[in-house]
Amino acid sequence: QVQLVESGGGLVQPGGSLRLSCAASRFTLDYYTIGWFRQAPGKEREGILCISSSDGSTYYADSVKGRFTISRDNAKNTAYLQMNSLKPDDTAVYYCAAGYGSSLIRKNGDWDYWGQGTQVTVSS
Repeated sequence: QVQLVESGGGLVQPGGSLRLSCAASRFTLDYYTIGWFRQAPGKEREGILCISSSDGSTYYADSVKGRFTISRDNAKNTAYLQMNSLKPDDTAVYYCAAGYGSSLIRKNGDWDYWGQGTQVTVSS
């Protein structure tokens, strides 16, 4: 079954860190741009970072710039989201997505695969 599987979510105190993983199954991430999204209760889904399939160029939303880092390890067929200096406002379900090609400019329909989501809760 072709799928993306996120892991690494959980409960963390404000100021703490988490690393989320996004593993691809039955397809190769090499040719796909990877995006990370999040959706907080009562809010629309927000695209926060993505990394190109070609040259590793990235996009960061202002809300996470300087705190979150996206990376990919094609040998492991996995992408990562390193989250530092977490705030309560970062509480959300986090999703990864894969879209074929190298473009960072994408609409919602331009993503081919989505993960099931992993909950991140930032609370003391």
